[in-house]
Amino acid sequence: MQYEVTATRRRPRTFDHLYGQEFVVATLKNSLEREQIAHAYLFSGPRGVGKTSAARILAQALNCPSGPTAEPCTEYPGSDEIARGESMDVIEIDGASNTSVNDVREIKEEVLFPPSNARYKIYIIDEVHMLSNSAFNALLKTIEEPPPYIVFIFATTEVHKVPATIRSRCQQFNFRLIPIETIKDRLAEAAAELSIEAEDDALFWIAKEATGSLRDAYTLFDQVVSFSHGSITLEIIRDKLGLMGLDRMNELAEACAAGDGAAALSVADESLARGIAVEQMVIELCEYFRNLLFIQHGVFKEAVLGYPPERFSETARSAFSQTQLEFAVGVLLGLYRDLRYSLNPRFELELALSRLAALGDYISPTEIRKELEALRTGLKADAPAHAQAQAAGDRPVHAQESGRAQGSAGGQDGAQDGARPGAQGSRQGAQARSGDSAPATRAESGATAAAGAAESGTAPGSDGNPAAMVLAPDQVERIIATVKKHKLSLASVLENVLRWELLDDKLELVFDTRYHAQSVKDELSVINEAVQAVLDEPVQTEVRVVKLDEGEQQRHTDERVEMVKKVFRGEIIGG
Repeated sequence: MQYEVTATRRRPRTFDHLYGQEFVVATLKNSLEREQIAHAYLFSGPRGVGKTSAARILAQALNCPSGPTAEPCTEYPGSDEIARGESMDVIEIDGASNTSVNDVREIKEEVLFPPSNARYKIYIIDEVHMLSNSAFNALLKTIEEPPPYIVFIFATTEVHKVPATIRSRCQQFNFRLIPIETIKDRLAEAAAELSIEAEDDALFWIAKEATGSLRDAYTLFDQVVSFSHGSITLEIIRDKLGLMGLDRMNELAEACAAGDGAAALSVADESLARGIAVEQMVIELCEYFRNLLFIQHGVFKEAVLGYPPERFSETARSAFSQTQLEFAVGVLLGLYRDLRYSLNPRFELELALSRLAALGDYISPTEIRKELEALRTGLKADAPAHAQAQAAGDRPVHAQESGRAQGSAGGQDGAQDGARPGAQGSRQGAQARSGDSAPATRAESGATAAAGAAESGTAPGSDGNPAAMVLAPDQVERIIATVKKHKLSLASVLENVLRWELLDDKLELVFDTRYHAQSVKDELSVINEAVQAVLDEPVQTEVRVVKLDEGEQQRHTDERVEMVKKVFRGEIIGG
């Protein structure tokens, strides 16, 4: 008996065998049962999903002696000829090789003659989108008003190339990709027909590689059968077709999770030595990390992953975040695009694996921004606690840290220095509220500021007057918030002010670096407006730079180092 490929041997002969196209089947059956026959049909969809088979089944249903019927018999004369595409009254035309207007003219002449032995004369034009514009235009009138015994069935994989004037004259049916489980069941039936033993994993891999096309699955199945010697296993497929396999992918992913670049490169070298192509390895790597990403998102469907979720390494599944897996998939997709123009594809692969070995250390720009925001929020929340420590005289009092000391010692200004009317009194009241409950005096406030300044070797006021008053933390925050509305960069610089010292109508900003001081000098007018809005009194702002002692400078350095370590999750190397 002559050999027949599986795709031809198992071509559907009835609507019930048209798998994966339930909507198309139900619609065609209903129209046949009600004898609502259209004069033109357009079947569109991916390759190998049953468009031509559906056209032949429809032709059999229309010309069945007991029809038109939804259940055509396959025994009447001419049924086999229709199934083979050899019927005199069911004419199959290849649109790719009959593209000219002359070919269409022949059809227009032939439709004038009724069918010889059947009820309908049916034209099946495959890949109809290949016809020229002139050919389409020549068909328009014939398709719109054909003789009552003529039916056109068009099939195409690129429906967008079919002119709208043609589509509007046809009933359109969109064929879908066939689910993996359905393809796997059909492959199992084909293996049973040939008395071939086949592992479920092997059939599942063939179904997955077919990407929704049953014809492609049958073609790959025939190829696997030819070298399997009656028993299809995933191990045989991997060895013969040059695949890495899930076990090797797990091993490589575990090496990347451990940050072991040498182990990852060793796995790749062994795989390439076994004859696996660089492109194939990149494809499998990309699919593997894509599956890990799906698992991270909670997708465990075997039809999506290609394997049961438990087959993937637990180490690899838990080692990477979603952001890191997205980065890995992006690297591999870019690598596949670059291989075409690469000087050496293997070098490109090894470079990508070296980067994937450091995948656990990857931090996205979004994560860095969030860490910086969290760090800034944490520093603001820690300011009151720092102020308590500084009140004990540990180091110079900074802007946000000096409020509690001023509050506890700065409310009784009127008793010793003479009360100031108006806004000055309101500022002192605000300072008293921001500190302890007891009111403080201007003299006590000046003494506290002078004591803090003595450690750094500078006077608390711009002119050395110990009566200079340091603004409370809540006042400083309100001033910075007001400045931020107008100029964000200036507000960031003001975060580095050591002390905000107020003496009468003059506000002095104390910095420990000339860079920050110089950045503020050109924006004093903006600061003056913000201070006036907060204190309800006009002031003139000046800038002063002080030199910190060694202990204070070391504390500032330690704070900055901790900030960098927290943001970038690193460690300081070296002495």
